[in-house]
Amino acid sequence: MSTLAVVACGSKKIWDVDKLAGPTPARAAYIGTLFKLSRAYAERFADSWVILSAKYGFAEPHSIRLANYNVTFSKKSTNPVQLDTLRAQVREMHLDRFDQVIVLGGARYVRMVEESFTSSSTAVRAPLKGLGIGQMQSRLKQAVATESPL
Repeated sequence: MSTLAVVACGSKKIWDVDKLAGPTPARAAYIGTLFKLSRAYAERFADSWVILSAKYGFAEPHSIRLANYNVTFSKKSTNPVQLDTLRAQVREMHLDRFDQVIVLGGARYVRMVEESFTSSSTAVRAPLKGLGIGQMQSRLKQAVATESPL
């Protein structure tokens, strides 16, 4: 069974600690603990992984981020990427070729991924849904340390 992991981006980015960081691959641009643990899980247990950013939508880990931004799905005023754009990215990036998608993020990200894959036969799983951030971090850390997928 082929697995795609979708890792939620994070509000803490490299430019928050290094204003001169410059262009940075997306996999290194997000520096929050939850992102780092989710990335480690995705790299260990998924065949491939992408980042879901409220600004860019689905993004390959090697795609370049130029500068800091603050866009969130929870505030429409920040102009987050729209669902029809996410659905188009699923098709264009062939993300629907996977048998299953594992979403590593909170409820808003889970909902966006579920709705992005509605016209696909890809199964969407959200093993962290409904957990607080501390619980998410703990489960991810334990899964990687024990080599036991969620």
